[in-house]
Amino acid sequence: RSIPQVSLKQRLLFNPELKTRNFMVPAIMGLILMIITVMLTSMAIVREKETGTIEQLIVTPIKKAPVLAGKLIPFMLIGFIDVVLVTTVAVFLFSIPFKGSAFLLFLGALLFLFNTLGLGLFASTVSATQQQAMMTVMFFIMMPFIYLSGFVFPVDNMPVVFQYISQIIPLTHFLVIVRGLFLKGSQFSEIWPNLTAMLATGII
Repeated sequence: RSIPQVSLKQRLLFNPELKTRNFMVPAIMGLILMIITVMLTSMAIVREKETGTIEQLIVTPIKKAPVLAGKLIPFMLIGFIDVVLVTTVAVFLFSIPFKGSAFLLFLGALLFLFNTLGLGLFASTVSATQQQAMMTVMFFIMMPFIYLSGFVFPVDNMPVVFQYISQIIPLTHFLVIVRGLFLKGSQFSEIWPNLTAMLATGII
C-alpha cells in the first residue's frame, strides 16, 4: 500500500513577497522623527545659554511651562508634518499599502514625540554648549536607539540582556506600531502594550 506524500509549503501572512521596502520604509518614519526632533530640541535651551539670553528669560515674569511649550510645540508640529510626508511617500511612491488606522498612527507618533522631545530637552539642559549637546545626542541617544531598537537587527536575535534593554527604548515600540499598522493593519488591542510603554518612558 502506497503512503501518500505530504508536501509542506511555507506561506507568509504579512509581506508575502518579502519586499525589503515594505519593512524598512515605514521604519524610516521613526528614524526621521527621532533624528529631527531630538537634534532640534537638544539645541533649544543650550542656545539660550551660549547667547546669554537664558538670564533674560529667568528674570522675566514668564513661567516655565510657556517657555518650554514655546520650545517644544514647533518641533512637535514638524514631527507630525514628517509623519504625513513619510506616509504619503510610502503609499504613493513606494506603493506600500497602509492597512491600519490613521488615528493609531498619529497616537503612536504623539507618544513617540513625547519621548524624543523630552530626551532632546534633557540633553539641552545638561549640556553647556551646542557641540556638547550634539555629541550627547549622537552617542548616548541616537546610536543605542538605532542599533538596539530592531531597526537594523531583529530584537529576537539579540542577546537576552540587549532584548531587555531594547524594551526601554521608545523607538523599539514605535517600530512595532508603525510596521504593524502598515503591514498587518494592527488594532488597538494588539499595540496597546507598546503605546503604554512609550507613555511610561516619556513620563520618566
